[in-house]
Amino acid sequence: MKLKKTLSLLAVTLLVFACTTNPFTGKQTLALVPNSQIYPMAFQQYNQILSENKVITGTSDSQMIKNVGQKIAVAAERYLTANGYAGYLNDYEWEYNLIESPDVNAWAMPGGKIAFYTGILPVAQGEAGIAAIMGHEVAHALANHGQQRMSASQLQGLGAVAGNLALSKDPKNQQIFNQAYGIGSTLGVMLPFSRSHETEADRIGLTLMAIAGYDPIVAAQLWQRMQQQGGGAPPEFLSTHPSSTTRINNITAWAPEAKAEARKFGVTSFKK
Repeated sequence: MKLKKTLSLLAVTLLVFACTTNPFTGKQTLALVPNSQIYPMAFQQYNQILSENKVITGTSDSQMIKNVGQKIAVAAERYLTANGYAGYLNDYEWEYNLIESPDVNAWAMPGGKIAFYTGILPVAQGEAGIAAIMGHEVAHALANHGQQRMSASQLQGLGAVAGNLALSKDPKNQQIFNQAYGIGSTLGVMLPFSRSHETEADRIGLTLMAIAGYDPIVAAQLWQRMQQQGGGAPPEFLSTHPSSTTRINNITAWAPEAKAEARKFGVTSFKK
C-alpha cells in the first residue's frame, strides 16, 4: 500500500513540475524528460540513419530541401523572437537532408534534424509543396512533440505498474486489467494525443510557411494529392494521424489566419 501511495504521489509531482510552455499555443505540455537528454540521443540516431542510407547531395532537389528548410527556420526565429521567446532555438542544430527512398515520407527529430525521402518529391510538386511539408515537420520539433510522446509513454507505463501492483494478489483480474488498460490507454489517450500533435503541427506549419513567403493553401492541395495516393488508411480513431479529409478541411479554414499572421511580419505576397 505504501508503494502504491508513493507511485501516486510521484505521478502527481511529475505532472505538476515537469511541464513546459508551448510557445505557439501558450499551453502547458509534458516534459518529464529534459531536452538536454533528448537532443544528444536524437542527433546520434539521426546520424546513424544517414550513415545507413543514401543521402542525396549536389542536386537541385537536395539544395531546394536545404534552402526551404533554412527559410522555415528563419521564419520560426522571427515568430518566436517577436512573441517573447528570443533564444528558444539556441540548442537547435538545424540540418536538412534528402534520402533516396521510394517512401512518401518526411520526418523531424527533436532539436531540428529533418529528413525528406525522394518518394515524397513528386507529391510535393515543387518548392511551395516542400515548404508545406517542411513547415509541418519543423513544427513538430519546435513544439517538442518528441519530448511529449516520451513523457506520455512514461506515464502510461507508470499507470500499468500501479494497476498491476494494486491487483498483485488477484492474477485473474490483473490479466483483465492489462488487456483493458492496454487497449483503453492506446485508443483513449495515446492515439488521440498523437493526432493532436499532428493537428497542432499542421496549424503551426501554416504560420511558418506563410512567414517564409509561401501560400499556406498549398498545404491543403498537398493533402488532396496525398489523399489521391490511396493506400487504405485505417479509420481515424485507430490512427496516429488525422484523416486526409480532416486535415484538408482544417488547413483550408486556417490558411487565411496564417496569411494574416505573416502580414504582421511584412509578408504581403505568397509563392504557390
